[in-house]
Amino acid sequence: MAMIILEHVSGHERPFLHAHPHTKIPNSAYLQIQDIVFQLKSHRPLQYILGETEFYGLTIRVNESVLIPRPETEELADLIIRETKYKTCSILDIGTGSGCIAIALAHLLPECRVTGVDISENALELARQNAYENGVSGNTVFLQADILKQSSFKQQFDIIVSNPPYVRESEKSAMQPNVLDHEPGTALFVPDADPLIFYRAIAKGAENWLNPNGKIYLEINEALGKETADLFIQYGFANCKIVKDINGRNRMVTASK
Repeated sequence: MAMIILEHVSGHERPFLHAHPHTKIPNSAYLQIQDIVFQLKSHRPLQYILGETEFYGLTIRVNESVLIPRPETEELADLIIRETKYKTCSILDIGTGSGCIAIALAHLLPECRVTGVDISENALELARQNAYENGVSGNTVFLQADILKQSSFKQQFDIIVSNPPYVRESEKSAMQPNVLDHEPGTALFVPDADPLIFYRAIAKGAENWLNPNGKIYLEINEALGKETADLFIQYGFANCKIVKDINGRNRMVTASK
């Protein structure tokens, strides 16, 4: 965190700071550091303080209307990129938030067309800004939609990807204040009585939204891997697989139509 802060306030990248450890920073930067540390003490996430984070090598702007991208979500994007490289396809990103997944896919899969949807217009505004700043406005589009109510889209897609809300309300007690007090709860939490509510909506909708032989990629609650895979099997999807993350936790489910 210290290096990220120094990079941000000094305008120098990390290799320069390592190579020139005696570089002095102006008083204005010192005051800025003091302000950042003050906010950190109140548990405000550093990414919100700086207004940006890195995702798959790209700079993504973030604020309190969107989740802060996690490394596990980078793994989800990486899986799609590895399995889709050199192909031309259409992709639907459900619950796009900051647009980090959609933008990474559009950047690394330039022949693909990516549509991101979210219920929050504030999130969509930020996603469009991120797409513009990362040079992928030409092959991305961001639309407002409530996935729990949306009955159809105007087109079908070759790939559906989503990192929907999946943290159960009962799991809040294990979470840190920087998440609970600052990140949008609507993008995180689901009721204990129906923790797969968004996955069910995706499975049901994908019967119409996904092209034949299309594929679904989902980030999941590690405690509900089997239940999530079984749900898609029940809806007639094939090749349902649970994929572990770099830490060996059940983190993704993939399925084919």
